[in-house]
Amino acid sequence: MALLRFSLLLLGVSSVIASPARIARQESMTTTVAAATPAPTAWDEGAVKDFTIHSSCNNTEARQIKRGLDEAMELVSHARDHILRWGNSSEIYQKYFGNASTGEPIGWFEKIVNGDKAGVLFRCDNPDGNCALEADCPRMGHWRGDNATLETVICPLSYETRKSLDAMCGFGYDVANGATNFYWASDLLHRLLHVPKVGEGVVEHYAGEYDECIELAQTHPEEAVRNSDTLQYFALEVYAYDIALPGTGCAGTWTATSSEVPSATLMPSATETETPSITSAAPQMASCTALEGKTDSPVRIEGSG
Repeated sequence: MALLRFSLLLLGVSSVIASPARIARQESMTTTVAAATPAPTAWDEGAVKDFTIHSSCNNTEARQIKRGLDEAMELVSHARDHILRWGNSSEIYQKYFGNASTGEPIGWFEKIVNGDKAGVLFRCDNPDGNCALEADCPRMGHWRGDNATLETVICPLSYETRKSLDAMCGFGYDVANGATNFYWASDLLHRLLHVPKVGEGVVEHYAGEYDECIELAQTHPEEAVRNSDTLQYFALEVYAYDIALPGTGCAGTWTATSSEVPSATLMPSATETETPSITSAAPQMASCTALEGKTDSPVRIEGSG
C-alpha cells in the first residue's frame, strides 16, 4: 500500500514539473494584437459637385439655368457613355472624330460631369454690359474672359429662345442644319468648354460649321477631339439617335441656306468664338451675326459663323 502511494506521488510530481521542451514552447508563444484601423482620409474634402448660380439670378432665371445645367449633364453623360460602349467602332464617332483615340473626348465629357466645379459661376446681372451691346443686337450670354475666367453671364434673351432637351428633334430641328445652341443643354456645354478650368485652353474653335467639322474629322482628327463645335455636334447626334428617337435620330443632311433665308430673319445667339468681356468699353459690332456667330433658328445660316 505504501509502495502504491509512493508511485502516485512520483506521478503527481512529474506532471507538475514541466519538461524543458514544454517550457520552451510556452516561452515562444506570442500574443497577436489587432492593429488600430486608420481613420479614413477625406481625399476629396472640399470638392464641389454642383455648379453655382449667382444671387443676381431671380428664382425664375435660376430655375431655368439649373434645369439647363441638369440637361447638359444628361447630354454629356450620354455622349461619354456612347463612346465607352462602342468606342471608335461607332459610325457617329467616326463621323465626328475620324480615327482619333477615344480617350480625349471621353475625358472632356467626363470632366464636365464629374470634375470639381468649385468657383464655376453662372450669373444674370450683366456686369460687363455685354448683354446688349446695341439696342437691336442683344446677346444670349457670354464667358467673361479675363474679367472673371470662371464666370459666365446668361443674358435675358436666352430664357425666351432656348429649348429643353425634351424637345430634341422637334421644331424642325436636325443636327446637320440646326444651331448647336438651339437647346439649353448644348448651349451650356459650349459655354462650359470656354471656362479654362474645364477646357484648359485646349478646347478651341478649330472648325465651326457642320460641314467644316465633318471635314476636320477626316483631315485633322487630333483637332476634332478638342473642337468645341464637334463635341457639341457629337453629343447632340448620339442623344438624338440613342435617346430621343432611338435608331432614327434626326441627323439631317447639311445644305447651304444663306441664299434662301433673308438676313432680316436672323436671330442673335451665343458666340461661337467667345471674346473676353471688356469692362471699360464694350466693343461695338456691325451686326448680330458677326457678334453672336449663329442663329437661334433650328435652321443654320451659312456664313453666320
